[in-house]
Amino acid sequence: MSLIWNEYVINPMLNAMLLLYDFLGNNLILAILVFTILIRLLTLPLNLRQQRSMMRTQKMQPQIQAIQKKYKDNPQKMQEEFSKIGYNPAESLTGCLPMLIQMPILFGMFTVFRIMLGTTPQALYELTQRVYAGIDLSSILPINTTFLWWNLGQPDPYLVLPILVFATMFIQQKYMSPTAKKKKDGKDDPTAAMSQSMQYTMPLMFGFFSLQFQAGLSIYFIFSNLIGILQSLYTRRVMQQDEDEDKSKKPVKTTVIDQPEDGVELDTAQKKKQHKAKPPTSKRKRRSAKR
Repeated sequence: MSLIWNEYVINPMLNAMLLLYDFLGNNLILAILVFTILIRLLTLPLNLRQQRSMMRTQKMQPQIQAIQKKYKDNPQKMQEEFSKIGYNPAESLTGCLPMLIQMPILFGMFTVFRIMLGTTPQALYELTQRVYAGIDLSSILPINTTFLWWNLGQPDPYLVLPILVFATMFIQQKYMSPTAKKKKDGKDDPTAAMSQSMQYTMPLMFGFFSLQFQAGLSIYFIFSNLIGILQSLYTRRVMQQDEDEDKSKKPVKTTVIDQPEDGVELDTAQKKKQHKAKPPTSKRKRRSAKR
């Protein structure tokens, strides 16, 4: 297991960071930013699918709750009704997948920065053992770990980066999480309530972890959260445009109006005037006509 972890996670990430650092003029911040963008692009299809699924499920909540209440004693019929409205309860589990994917990246980047930014002879030896053939370490080492007042290989002593990790992740979760809605019985929707709970717990957890992260890893998470915020805004905008287009394509009900002999269409107001203009036939005239 350790061999697979090193060969397929740690080593590729470490060598990618070294190549980006060398290519971008030995600028570690730019290397972290480009690496973050690449990771986000790789996970983009899954993230978009998860966000679309959450937003679609949020809009269907009134129908879902009505079906659950009506067929609470008939699970098979409930599943059939869910299928009719295009809702799959299993899709709610995909909301955890992006976060599960982030966890190996988190642990991998922690190890990468430990090896890449380490100052001990042991870290340097481990780095030389993991570098792919073709990468010239002489043009890379020593790696510049200084950015502003931070040493990117050490935790932030001023707590600025942990606070930024918490703030950016909180905003990202806020845009991704559905709003908790009250049911008719006054209780919160459990799906939305759980998402809203995650909106606070996840940022707090990662903000706490950032107290021990290397500053470089905290900057990676800040970049990742900012990209996630932009992605959430874009997804919301696209889905809103699609919804507006669907509404505009719905047929408009029109009232069929009889046309007169000369082909000129009369509106309802004109017809009422014509109807009122016809004098009523008196009873005396009708009797004389019968005679």
